[in-house]
Amino acid sequence: MRIDQSIKDRLDRTLVAKGTLLDDYVIDGIRKRGIHGVYISEGEEDPIPETDDIPLTPAVRHAIETTRVEDPVKVKLSESVKKRVSEGIQYLYSNSDSPEFADTSAHITGDLMKAIDLNDSLAVDISALKTSDEYTFKHSVDVATMSMIIAKKQGMSKSDVYNIGIAGLLHDMGKSKIPNEILNKPAKLNDEEFAIMKKHSELGYSILKEKREFSNHISMAVLQHHEKMNGRGYPMGCTAEKIVPYAKILSVCDVYDALVTERPYKKSFSQRTAVEMIMSMTEELDITAMRSFLATVILYPVDSTVELSNGEKARVVENKANSVLRPTVVGLESGRIYDLANDLSCASILIL
Repeated sequence: MRIDQSIKDRLDRTLVAKGTLLDDYVIDGIRKRGIHGVYISEGEEDPIPETDDIPLTPAVRHAIETTRVEDPVKVKLSESVKKRVSEGIQYLYSNSDSPEFADTSAHITGDLMKAIDLNDSLAVDISALKTSDEYTFKHSVDVATMSMIIAKKQGMSKSDVYNIGIAGLLHDMGKSKIPNEILNKPAKLNDEEFAIMKKHSELGYSILKEKREFSNHISMAVLQHHEKMNGRGYPMGCTAEKIVPYAKILSVCDVYDALVTERPYKKSFSQRTAVEMIMSMTEELDITAMRSFLATVILYPVDSTVELSNGEKARVVENKANSVLRPTVVGLESGRIYDLANDLSCASILIL
């Protein structure tokens, strides 16, 4: 059977898409969210309605078809891989002293590496993967995946891409040693609690240093992922020249994912706002890592509809690698092609 409704979380993110085959893994995930019944598809599918309120004229359709450039395909994980990754992350954060720790880390990273090698997209599709600690899992995998793609974008070796994936998965491992009343506090931490929380990078470093399977580059990345280029980070207050390359990449991804994730004590920022905030942090984040990040993130997927500041709705037809906030769009009424990145006549037009 296939589900006839989309199931979303409180942030309106799709957890299970309409039309998804209801296998045992999906059904188990739905039940864990307290949903005990769903509608299923039967008979012939309804015709797909026009996606835009505005009927498209032949001229507008022609403009869209002749300017459209496909986005890179997002990394997809099979249901079996999703299950392995989910169980693996939970195991790692619950069993940091296990003799299987290094092997489990390697298996998870290997699965992500295989998926990333298929394309050059930004993010892995993990929206259906929820665990008892939703934030820790989502954040760890998001940071690992984005860091691996940035490393690949920078031309790093396969070995480096793989190692930075392990560092991304384990960068918050020290939080497994932080008291739960601080880790899961549904309010902003006070100064004393925050001082304890800040020790997680040192605790994570200590966990990995005891395991000979992890290189010093990985351990140092875990230690330094909260350091800033201007020396105002922690735990050591290192400046740019003393921060390892892996940590510089992890830092960008860690900040971005934290900004777009809702927590009990803060609301999430929109992806656009988070990207703008990243762009403003030139004194804190490594500029090379930042540029590589901005060259891979896709805010407005091709074929999505956006509203322009001049009042017109438009269809996204092409994303430019170095202009994440300003794709090329086609007006749905005028048929005008807005090259927001390069056309000076569009300089004052924004996507709302």
